[in-house]
Amino acid sequence: MIKAIALDDEPPALEILQSFCNRIDCVDLQKTFTKSEDALKYLKKYPVDLLFLDINMPAISGIDFCKNLPHKIMVIFTTAYSEYAVEGFTLSATDYLLKPISFIRFEQAVERAFAQWKSQNQNQEQQYLFIRADYSLIKILISDILYIEGLDDYLKIHIQNQKTIVARMTMKSLLEKLPETEFIRVHRSFIVSISKIEKVRNKTIYINQQEIPVSASYETTFFALLNKE
Repeated sequence: MIKAIALDDEPPALEILQSFCNRIDCVDLQKTFTKSEDALKYLKKYPVDLLFLDINMPAISGIDFCKNLPHKIMVIFTTAYSEYAVEGFTLSATDYLLKPISFIRFEQAVERAFAQWKSQNQNQEQQYLFIRADYSLIKILISDILYIEGLDDYLKIHIQNQKTIVARMTMKSLLEKLPETEFIRVHRSFIVSISKIEKVRNKTIYINQQEIPVSASYETTFFALLNKE
């Protein structure tokens, strides 16, 4: 699912975007902003996939805001002024919506963004994750993850030749971020990297000199996967 935010100095415009996003399954509008400085602070801390961006704002134009984005992000411009369209597309905008925005036109723009997002993810094959830990966003190469250990509301991400990272998140939320062909849950408290498994004896997995149990709830799926390899 696409993670998105919206920036527009007019609250009614944001309410329309929110209502439209609620009707589409592939986009999650996580936050809306009326002030550009607040949106920029959020983006620096929480990378998202898509930005709905008004162009004609009092403090800074959407065009200038787009040029100062802290990381690469898809942008769908929203504005009441058609003369900005050409400049918007020169910034490689995903789409350009003219107010008042119809739901059909909005849906087309989001579908275009989703196709672009899906293509990028397939090409990159999710090579890394950003995990919030120690008051920072820490970049982790997926290929370096050995296994994940769950401890109440915390996770310990065990990484090859690196310090273990402790993050406050759930097993389910992290598993959703990992490539399903490369990671599998084998226990209520363990997710393992399939490629890092050194051996399996009875119902115990060995990874990097660690013994990881396979619980009854997950053993059928796990051993069926091993038999396919």
